[in-house]
Amino acid sequence: MSVLDNWEQWKSFLGDSLHNAEGDGMTNDAISDVAFQVGDYLANNVDPKNEQERVLSDLWHVADEQEQHAIANVMVKLVQEK
Repeated sequence: MSVLDNWEQWKSFLGDSLHNAEGDGMTNDAISDVAFQVGDYLANNVDPKNEQERVLSDLWHVADEQEQHAIANVMVKLVQEK
């Protein structure tokens, strides 16, 4: 089972990855850039596995680049709370 199959597991995985990056000294700007790159890759190469991922994918595809950066930053905020 992939972490993409379950929304809560996906958020937990992202949160763990974020905390590791912060612990390794990665800047917020670098984290934001990586979040954007991951979001873009997933939206263009991975079929959403659940309803939440489908919504994010649909939003990503209709957003311009500035809005996509905002979506990525909101995802970072979401998993920072974990």
